[in-house]
Amino acid sequence: MANMEDDPDSAYTPREQYRPEQYKQPTPPPMAHSPRDSPGADSPNSMNENGGRNTFNFGPDVPLQVPRSTLPRPNSAYTLGAELSPRGYTHSPRLSVGASPVSNGSPRQVSGSRRSPDLRPTSYIDLVNLPYNQQIAPAANLSNAQLRTAVGQNASLLDTKKTLDMYRANVKKTQDSAVQYEFALFMVQVARDIMAAGSSPDDHGLAPADMLREARQILQKLADRSYPFAQYYLADGYASGLFNKDKPDYDRAFPLFIAASKHGHAESGYRSALCYEFGWGCRKDYAKAVQFYRAAASKNHPGAAIRLGKACLTGDMGLQGKYREGVKWLKRATESADFQYNSAPYELGLLHETGYGDDIFKDEVYAVQLFTQAAELGHPLAALKLGEAYEHGQLCCPKDAALSVHYYNTAAQADIPEAMMNLCAWYMVGAEPVLEKDENEAYEWAKKAAEQGEYIICDQWNYADDLRTTKGRICLRILHRNGHRLPP
Repeated sequence: MANMEDDPDSAYTPREQYRPEQYKQPTPPPMAHSPRDSPGADSPNSMNENGGRNTFNFGPDVPLQVPRSTLPRPNSAYTLGAELSPRGYTHSPRLSVGASPVSNGSPRQVSGSRRSPDLRPTSYIDLVNLPYNQQIAPAANLSNAQLRTAVGQNASLLDTKKTLDMYRANVKKTQDSAVQYEFALFMVQVARDIMAAGSSPDDHGLAPADMLREARQILQKLADRSYPFAQYYLADGYASGLFNKDKPDYDRAFPLFIAASKHGHAESGYRSALCYEFGWGCRKDYAKAVQFYRAAASKNHPGAAIRLGKACLTGDMGLQGKYREGVKWLKRATESADFQYNSAPYELGLLHETGYGDDIFKDEVYAVQLFTQAAELGHPLAALKLGEAYEHGQLCCPKDAALSVHYYNTAAQADIPEAMMNLCAWYMVGAEPVLEKDENEAYEWAKKAAEQGEYIICDQWNYADDLRTTKGRICLRILHRNGHRLPP
């Protein structure tokens, strides 16, 4: 180092200091054809003046020379580095842009870190990268109602037994998992229809128990082949008692939920989390439950997101001190809410009604918007909240008898006793021209509310009772005075 500092001419430069060893041409493979036919055989650069092959020198004064092969390049199914090319110029003819070799017309993404097989079993479905709302299972809807519009009411269609026999014969000829899955669902649908209608000549001797058994066997075979939709449907059938004589069997359902969740099935992940949280078919494990809730919520599953959000806000399942995370999951659940999981907008609206923490401020207008979203998705308590708001002018809402009656009726149809009594009160006084006074209808709603166990039917009431019970008794007392007969 001292000599280099004293002599500036010996300063390091890559070109002058780097002296690679003499390049030795590797021994070529055996010739596949004569040198006369090989590319470059007649080239002046192919042989030196002594008749031997050139020895390439990569020194500083020698221009770079590329050795030319004497063998034709083999037809490659895949070119290394193809996935790194932005325009796909290095892909072979059978390779679609950005994908692995196309074998059946459906390219798959190539992993940069590993080589995965190009062919999967026909039953394989990867739902890992699909959000919850795109994981749509095949559906079987083979009723004759949709055919009547085309063939008319007087045309004769095949009966259920013949349809089932023809369907079964065609299913045996295919290995398509989707077709077999649809057939199993069709058998379950027919069995349920027969059980709901009771024994009739139209069932042609079809036994619902035998059909459910055959459907379960088909679903089990598909589940053994890792078909996630069959795994979930079979697990749900065990959990609901469909395949076990109306007795829930979580010992069989739980491992199937787990298996389907490993394929990315979001609903199965949510059901697995419920099993871990409540100990259905397994021991309680809050850590595992939170793990599966997070996995399903990350796929925008509204049920998992609302449960995870409420747990973070209340400290359930060991999630203390996660207020901001709970707010985040509540908002994501609100954005992805659907008819099945519709409680997220209602829960978030309750927080905005009064304000909660540092991030949720009081905003009654926004709360009404959230209640309206939940009510449109069928949430009964949100409808009750809106009925009260439009009846009394609360939450910055105008007094509107029509909207109040509408939302009360929506909640009452969902068996909410308080909505029934509020609707009873509207019929008692009427709201012309929106609603005519009708004491008979008021009595029916009060009677239905009493059947729910929230209200007591009697002629006398005690002022010390709570408001709801007193309201119900007052309405029935007025009806009794007007000549209506109270039930015993």
